[in-house]
Amino acid sequence: MSVKLLSRIFVSAAFAFACQGAIAATAAEIARDANASLQQLYAAVPAAKTLGASASAILVFPKVTKAGLGVGGQYGEGALLKGGKAAAYYSTAGASVGLQAGAQTFGYALFFMNANALAQLDKADGFEVGVGPTVVVMDEGKAKTMTTTTTKDDIYAFIFGQKGLMAGLGVQGNKITKITPK
Repeated sequence: MSVKLLSRIFVSAAFAFACQGAIAATAAEIARDANASLQQLYAAVPAAKTLGASASAILVFPKVTKAGLGVGGQYGEGALLKGGKAAAYYSTAGASVGLQAGAQTFGYALFFMNANALAQLDKADGFEVGVGPTVVVMDEGKAKTMTTTTTKDDIYAFIFGQKGLMAGLGVQGNKITKITPK
């Protein structure tokens, strides 16, 4: 077997395994996990809580599974929270090609700071992170220097809860699509 074929088999199996767990989630489970993950993020990063207070809505993906060997993929499901309640449900998926090997899980939250950015989320063909409204990925240093007067971008992203071994983590290029869970 060639390395290319083995990598496709590995990615397909990992992706199918990741999706199988995610598809089994009910709306109540997704909402519960999204709210719990957001509270953990708020406890760990006070700037996220400050942003959350002025955000139009927050899209939280509590668990995204990423796997790859040359070719990679990732998938997760989450909830759009408005006032602490789930208003809609979404999946995030992405594929990549390049120098990569491993598997990991992580979560991320997108803080939509205005109605225009939020309106882009429900485009007919799905929302692609990095196309359209400005998305700023926050790291610990950036979050510490942020204030309500310095928040001028459309969407802020926080990545959290990373587990596993894999290089090259990000949210750019992910496609977010509205779903109807069980």
